[in-house]
Amino acid sequence: MNEEEFGFETEAIRTQLERTQYLEHSVPLYLTSSFVFEDAEDMRASFAEEKDRNIYSRYSNPNTNEFVEKVCKMEGATAGFAFASGMAAVYSTLAALLKSGDHIVSSSSVFGATHSLFVNYFPKWNIQTSYFDINEPETIESFITPDTKILFAESPTNPAVDIIDLELLGNIAKKHNLILVIDNCFATPYLQQPIKWGAHLVVHSATKLMDGQGRVLGGVTVGDPELIHKIYLFSRLTGPSLSPFNAWVLSKSLETLAIRLDRHCENALKVAEFLEQHPNVNRVKYPFLKSHPQYEIAQKQMKAGGNIVAFEIKGGLEAGRNFLDKIKLCSLSPNLGDTRTIVTHPASTTHSKLSVDERLAVSITDGLVRVSVGLETVKDVIADLEQALA
Repeated sequence: MNEEEFGFETEAIRTQLERTQYLEHSVPLYLTSSFVFEDAEDMRASFAEEKDRNIYSRYSNPNTNEFVEKVCKMEGATAGFAFASGMAAVYSTLAALLKSGDHIVSSSSVFGATHSLFVNYFPKWNIQTSYFDINEPETIESFITPDTKILFAESPTNPAVDIIDLELLGNIAKKHNLILVIDNCFATPYLQQPIKWGAHLVVHSATKLMDGQGRVLGGVTVGDPELIHKIYLFSRLTGPSLSPFNAWVLSKSLETLAIRLDRHCENALKVAEFLEQHPNVNRVKYPFLKSHPQYEIAQKQMKAGGNIVAFEIKGGLEAGRNFLDKIKLCSLSPNLGDTRTIVTHPASTTHSKLSVDERLAVSITDGLVRVSVGLETVKDVIADLEQALA
C-alpha cells in the first residue's frame, strides 16, 4: 500500500522511529543529553550540518524528531521544531523571524500571554503590533505597512471561540508578501490544517489537546522548511527545546488524538446546545452552533467544532465567580484540552492582566466562562453546569 494513501489515524499511529536491535514494538525513551561520534571527521561534518544526525538534545533528539514528524504529516508540513511549551513556540517562532523595526498585524483576539508578549516585550526591541477586529476582516489590509512582516492569528480564538477565515488571511499574506502564522491549538490538525489555506507556519501548544490528559508541557511549530531552519538556528542557541520524555509522551498521545477529538466535539456540541437554552445564560459561542457569527466559515475550514465552549452568564463578574464556587464535578484550572472538563473565568484569571477595555475589545465580558469539555459522560457534565447555574 502506498504511504500516501494512509489515513490520518494510521499516520498518527504508525509514524515512528526505526526499531533498534531489540525489535521493540513501542518506541523507547532516549534520555540522553548528547550523542557520540565515530571519529573526528564524523564530528566535524555533523557540526557543519553536512550530516542529518543527532548531536545534542538541545538541538534534536530521536523522541523529539518522531513527535515533530507526526505533527508535520498531520498538518501537511515538511519541517518543524518542538518546544518546551506553547508560549516557547510562539515566542521563538516570532523572535527568530523578526528584527528591530519590523511590524506584526494580529487579530486582537489572542491568548493573554501572546498579547503581553506583543505589547510588553516586543516593543523593547522596536517590534510593534497592530490589532485588527476579528469581526471586521475587511479592515486587515489597512493595518499593513511597509514594515509589516508577519500576519498572526488564532482560530478558533482563546477564549471567545471566534473564527477567522483562513483562506482570506492566506490571500492577504500572499498579496502583501507576509509570513502567515496561525495558532492552531484549539482545532488541532485533526480538525483543521491552516497550511491548506495559505499559512506558512502553524503553532501549537501541545500541552492542550495534543497531550489530552494534562500531563506534560510542550509546543511545536511546523511549516515552510526555510522558515523552520531559521527558527531551529535561533532555538538551538536560546534553548527552548522540548525534553525527550515529554516528546515521547506527546508522540504516544497523538496516536489517540482523532478518537479523543471525536468524543470531545460530540460532548461539546451537546453542552453548547444545553447552555443555549438556559435562562441564566446571555449567549453561547461554539463554532458548530448555527448561532455562531462565523458558523459558515467554521463549516468550511473545520471538520468539527472542537472542545471549547464560551458562554456569558447573566450577572457579570460576581455571577461568574459564584458559578465557579458552585462547580462540583468539573475542574477549576487554567488548562484546557484535558480528558476532564475544565471551567475557567477568563476575566479574573487567564486574561486578568488585560484592562477592562482590552478584554471587551476581544469579547471577554465579566460574565464570560470558558468550558473545555472533557470525555466524561456528557449528562454528568451538563448536570454539574446546570446546578452551578441555578
